[in-house]
Amino acid sequence: MKGKRSGNAAWLVTAIWGLNAVGLVGVVAGMMFFFNARQQPVFEPQVLQLATAGTPSLTAPPGIYYLPSVTPNPLSTPIEEYNTPTPFVLSQGPRPIIIGYSVSRRPLQVYKFGQGERQVMIAAGIHGGYEWNTIALVDELILYVNERPEIIPSDVTLFILRNINPDGDARAHTIEGRVNNHGVDLNRNFPENWQAEWDRDGCWDYAETTGGSGPGSEPETKAVMNFLSSHRVEALISYHSAALGVFPGGEPWDEDSIELAKALSKVTYYPYPPIDTGCYYTGTLADYAVSLGAAAVDMELRNHRDTDFSLNLKALKVLLEWGK
Repeated sequence: MKGKRSGNAAWLVTAIWGLNAVGLVGVVAGMMFFFNARQQPVFEPQVLQLATAGTPSLTAPPGIYYLPSVTPNPLSTPIEEYNTPTPFVLSQGPRPIIIGYSVSRRPLQVYKFGQGERQVMIAAGIHGGYEWNTIALVDELILYVNERPEIIPSDVTLFILRNINPDGDARAHTIEGRVNNHGVDLNRNFPENWQAEWDRDGCWDYAETTGGSGPGSEPETKAVMNFLSSHRVEALISYHSAALGVFPGGEPWDEDSIELAKALSKVTYYPYPPIDTGCYYTGTLADYAVSLGAAAVDMELRNHRDTDFSLNLKALKVLLEWGK
């Protein structure tokens, strides 16, 4: 027969169950804390807002502008100001003389070799990137002379203007690179025999060009004019391309310039008399140099690709010995 629990027994059972309940709560709480500590926070995925392809920007890219021109030039293209040609730098040798700046503030650089009284000059790049190989040629000549200063006679100073039209050179090595950033053909912009327009029959006519708003209107032209008028250059070669030969300066051709053209043709085999296409040339650098008393020629390389370096080493010798 079962007997009644005593009061002490009932109290003991109650205490044991209480302790069990407290322990169970502690275990559950500990497990929840541990689980939450290890849990990584979950974020809602972000939706990227992508611009619709082809949507124009509301802000124009910096540093881009369009070529103004005196007359409309359909081949004018956007130009980036930082898109400049690789600068030509001699690691050891004379630093270039900056004689002026282009429309877009690119420098026109002249290298000087020798200290003699007889001054002669080579110029290139008047038609920019369209005749880029003339710039490449004079860069080769600068390096050659710098490494062999003894080839300059003691009574001669040689000036080399490596790039008259750096904006055109930066724009393109095609017909688009021929004019400056005003759409002007710089070899039509010098004041001697200048014309704003000319008969295009027999002349270069692959794109719209102009002689400028007036004689000597362009900053590149002004820079060259200031340099020549402040020096006593006796003979000048203005390099071009391609294939037509050696053109004496002057209208009509200057006698001394004819003799220089003949001497250059003899060693280079560039044609003299030059090939006559029927073009009437106006406002040229050679004509301007002749007006200042120099013998001057426009001399064309054989094509738009090669520098004809070995031939023009012979031309350099003729130039350095001119006037002896």
